[in-house]
Amino acid sequence: MSWLYRRVIRPVLFTQDSESIHNHTLAALSRASRHDAIRRIAADFYAAPELPVNLFGLHFPNPVGLAAGMDKHAAAVPMWKPFGFGFSELGGVTWHAQPGNETPRMFRAVADGALINRMGFNNPGAEAMAARLAEWKRLALWPAHPVGVNLGKSKITPLEKASEDYSNSFRALRPHADFFVLNVSSPNTPNLRQLQDKTALDEILGEIQHINSDGAAPARPILVKVAPDLSFDALDDILDLAGPRNLAGIVATNTTIARPESASETSRRIYAETGGLSGAPLRARSTEVIRHIHRQTKGSLPIIGVGGIFTAADAWEKITAGASLVQIYTGLVYEGPSIAKDIVTGLQQKLAERGLRDLRQAVGTAT
Repeated sequence: MSWLYRRVIRPVLFTQDSESIHNHTLAALSRASRHDAIRRIAADFYAAPELPVNLFGLHFPNPVGLAAGMDKHAAAVPMWKPFGFGFSELGGVTWHAQPGNETPRMFRAVADGALINRMGFNNPGAEAMAARLAEWKRLALWPAHPVGVNLGKSKITPLEKASEDYSNSFRALRPHADFFVLNVSSPNTPNLRQLQDKTALDEILGEIQHINSDGAAPARPILVKVAPDLSFDALDDILDLAGPRNLAGIVATNTTIARPESASETSRRIYAETGGLSGAPLRARSTEVIRHIHRQTKGSLPIIGVGGIFTAADAWEKITAGASLVQIYTGLVYEGPSIAKDIVTGLQQKLAERGLRDLRQAVGTAT
């Protein structure tokens, strides 16, 4: 199936604007989500084998998740499990609804297996997403895997009020999701990455955890998503907050503002666009960040690895560097809907080849 997608379907899709085909696909998946027969057919083709991971007090059927950015509106929540994903992360979502940056704002560097985006947190707002999530539950269509929400800052909110903005979103969405990721590392909202500063992030986490412990709803695992462009010293400042602010884990990494060398003239032209780069060129740096976090925390802080994962070998690299779970975004665009199944199957084979029974036995073994 992956061969058919790469050789026949993808070339047709890639003749269209990147964001347009993304939106058309999500609209189709949203409609399909409401039909039992379609979900069953998708699962027949794409469901991944069981490779369970228990983390954050949650049960993940397998370690391969859908990364934030793919389903910003919670449009297709019931479909991600049939497509083989062991969890999904929705959003990013902000307190205020916002259209995002001007179009065009998503570009493919096909020769390098990369994407550039400067979407700017286009989303319907936290309250609208909360209503959508409540609707999926009311319709008894909630998936049998953990669902997380990625929280960003509204563009109109000044940095000094960032903690209020994140807190409003968290308060609205806490009853409806299983875990939350604070996105302070997107390059596409002006000055957002300044919130990775230890003092600023400490203030946000303090407000979030204050709400999280108020007893009004179950406490949720809180993770922070970091940029690949941070120095290791800056990463260490964030890690210093893990204990005091009861962080459940780190998502490593977001997109990068760096640009690789490329033999492709078309790719070099795409790389002149502003925005965050994801995909294959990010793979090595995201793995470096994962390895550093695992070493610094002695494996005590769980990591979700994301960045350039296209194959089981890519996922294995992240896991052996220290990631307990991994996420896919650009890989899904380039490899198609069988990617989660293919990766999980490949991970099972790698465990068997090494005589390991549990994925936890592989985490951090290459550090």
